Amino acid sequence: MKPRNKTTHIVIHCADTYETMDIGASDIRKWHVDERGWSDIGYHKVIRRDGTIEDGRDMNVSGAHAAGYNAVSVGVCLVGGRGKNNEAENNFTPQQFESLTEVLEELRGLYPDAEVLGHRDLPDVQKECPAFDVRGWMDEQKAA
Repeated sequence: MKPRNKTTHIVIHCADTYETMDIGASDIRKWHVDERGWSDIGYHKVIRRDGTIEDGRDMNVSGAHAAGYNAVSVGVCLVGGRGKNNEAENNFTPQQFESLTEVLEELRGLYPDAEVLGHRDLPDVQKECPAFDVRGWMDEQKAA
């Protein structure tokens, strides 16, 4: 794994799982390592349905979550994001959004110049991940 020497982005993702699936970093790590053959989980932080924040990949190394941006970004994954109709759905819990606020405060303290955005906001991304408008949500938080 390569060290991350610069952090220009904090990228928010979803696990693309149903709201009934209570998984965590260890489950995602298995998917990434056993099924995809990666060296570790792709995300740096995982936020479970109950709001528990779990560590993923070491914060000092490049992630595996945003093609073209892994070397300069931190990846945060919220468990959920898939609706019953198998389409993207903002089905995250209030506890997850509280924890996301906490994680972002911490990360912005470490990387004050980093841009926070959703995976879908990166160029050439054809996914709806993380199933909500991160920038819009952040604007709502500032206004509240």
